[in-house]
Formats: sequence, C-alpha cells, structure tokens
Amino acid sequence: MYLQARVFIRTALAYLLAALLLGGLVLVNQGLNFSPYIAAFQPVFYHLLTVGWLTQLIFGVALWMFPVLSKQRPRGDERIGWLAYATLNGGLLLRVVFEPLHAWGFTSVGALVLSALLQVVAGWAFVFAIWPRVKGKAEYKNREPRTKNRNDER
Repeated sequence: MYLQARVFIRTALAYLLAALLLGGLVLVNQGLNFSPYIAAFQPVFYHLLTVGWLTQLIFGVALWMFPVLSKQRPRGDERIGWLAYATLNGGLLLRVVFEPLHAWGFTSVGALVLSALLQVVAGWAFVFAIWPRVKGKAEYKNREPRTKNRNDER
C-alpha cells in the first residue's frame, strides 16, 4: 500500500476512535444529563463518523485499489489526492471546533460555511484524482496477459 492511501486509512481509523469516544460521552450525557454543553457535540460525533471515518476510508481504499493509470504515473497526479486529504480534514477540523461554539452562541455561521466549502472541494478533488483511473474494457487491450493459475480452472 502506498503512502497516500495509508495516510487516508490511518486518519480514518483515528477519527473512528475519536467518534466512538465522543459518541459515548454524548450518550452518557443524554442518560445522566451532566451538562447541556455536551449535547452540542452530537453533530460533531456524526461528522467524525461519516466524514472522518467513512468518507476518508472510502477515499483511501479507492485510491489504493483502483486500477493504475499508466506505468509511468500509476496513480496520476498525486497532488490532487493530497489536496482532497487537506481540504477534507481541514473542513472537518473546522467543523469539530466551531460546531459546538456556534451551538453555544459564541461564533457566527461563517466558519461552518467555510468548513462545508472545504469538504465540497475535497469531494471534487477526489473525483478528479480517481476519474482517469476508472477504465472500460477497451482501455485494457494493451495490458500484459495474465498468467494462468491452477486454481483458475475450478
């Protein structure tokens, strides 16, 4: 597995742990009602789980598993993948910080809009990074033939 995919997947695992910890705290607070301030972290929990864990894991596995672009540039322009990583995580971290602050009345909606815009840029960057690697049968004509394995006949 190459570096970019590894970084995406490990970051996704870190967000999963953070989401589980925060989700547990929010759940305990709902039952025991420790503090009204903790309830403001429920949207953060969902964002950590869906954007941080699921989306990031999908991006990493797709970048790792999709067919190579060419022998010279197997993954295409990796800078686009790094742009997707930076904007996805930048948007998510802004959301983690400013979502509770907004719920408590300390900040305006501007940081949340910037967070959403960064995540949209991440989605577009990912599509641009992976699109050339989605190939049809005609594009596989020139590849080297696969050697036959004994288990293939079963």
